[in-house]
Formats: sequence, structure tokens, C-alpha cells
Amino acid sequence: MPDASRTPAGPERGAETGTRARIARLILEHGPITASALGEHLGLAPAGIRRHLDNLMHEGMVEGRDARPIGRRGRGRPARVFAITEAGRDAFVHGYDDLASSALRFLAETAGPQAVTEFARSQVAELERRYRPLLEGVPQQQRVRVLAEALSNDGYAASAGEAPAPGGGEQLCQHHCPVAHVAAEFPELCEAEIEAFGRLLGTPVRRLATIAHGDGVCTTHVTPRDIDTHDMRARPSQKDGG
Repeated sequence: MPDASRTPAGPERGAETGTRARIARLILEHGPITASALGEHLGLAPAGIRRHLDNLMHEGMVEGRDARPIGRRGRGRPARVFAITEAGRDAFVHGYDDLASSALRFLAETAGPQAVTEFARSQVAELERRYRPLLEGVPQQQRVRVLAEALSNDGYAASAGEAPAPGGGEQLCQHHCPVAHVAAEFPELCEAEIEAFGRLLGTPVRRLATIAHGDGVCTTHVTPRDIDTHDMRARPSQKDGG
């Protein structure tokens, strides 16, 4: 018989589940994050956050890991951060993946691989059409941030920031991909998206990592607009991921 003092019932249990879902969503959107940072976002005490995190880890939705040190390593234990697992990500994935994959497979078999590419570009064209007015007139240094906000509003949980040195530039990170399982089989979806990002931002972009290929986040490097194009042409070409 369950202990009634430890098992919430009725509205209280619903509130517990709702808070847990909000924590999982924050971890998905912000990437690896500490319990204290989660508490600040939600206004909850550390003990409450840890209880929910324990439950999420027990369910296989999140995992704890030691944070990678930045700069010089200080004394003491490394900070503990929490990241979404593949099972946790699946809980946020939109349905009909199997149907979409079957449809694209049928399209490739009957009309050829180029038909899949054309389909992917047609899907991204609608996204590009909606985003273009948001970016028109926006200063170049703010475009990646505005694009990240637009993507987040569409459920991609995107963020923008400076790219790690050397090389400079910016990074556009998407912590959620609604079509990750389909894109794992049909990379044309990712390729069409990155082409659209380059046109929207007006500068070369390069995909460094994708959720579809098992990475924790889709990461796109955005080349600084002020890099001399002649200098870029003089450099030896480099394939993605090279």
C-alpha cells in the first residue's frame, strides 16, 4: 500500500507532474544546466528541484553529468549539470514520424532522390517566407539572435551566441528538432534548412552538429559578415565537419 504522505493525489499530483514537465522543457531548451539555475528560472527551492530531478532521472528523461571546466580548473568538486536524454527528447518529438518516413521513402523510390530534395526545399520555403520579414532591416549583428527567437517560437528551442575561438563568428543552436528521426534517414531536410539560414542571414553558414546524427544539439556556425570575401576564396576549401 503506497504511503499517502509521499504520494500526491488529485490537483497536487497534477501540479507535481506539471512542474516536472516544465523542468524537462527547460533542460531541453537550455542544454546542460545546473539545479541552481533551474531553481532560479522556476522560483523553486533547491530541495524541490532535486526531488523533481531525481524523479526525471529515475524515469530516464534526464541524466546528470559533471560540467566541463571553462578556463582554469578550480579546487573542489566540478559543478553538476543535467541534460536531456534521448528518451526525454523523444517525449517532445511530434508524432507521425513513421508515416513521414514512409511517405518520403515512397517518394524516393517512385520519383527519385531529387524529389526528396525538392520536397525538403518546398517545406523550408514556407519557413523562410515567414522569417524574411522579421529579418529585413535588422542590423547584421542582431540577425542570428532574431532568427533564434523566431525558431524558438516555432518549437526549435533555439539560442544564439558567440562561436568559440579561434575563427570568431556566431553560433545558432537548436536544442529541439521536431523532425530529427525523419532527418536521420533523410538528411535532405537538414541540408534544405541550412541553405535557408544562409539566405536569411546573408552570410555563409556551416552545420557543425545535428540531433539527427546523435549530437545533443543542432549547431550552425555563422561566418562574420565583415570577413573579406577575397580572403575566403583564397583559403583552401574545407568540407563540413572537416
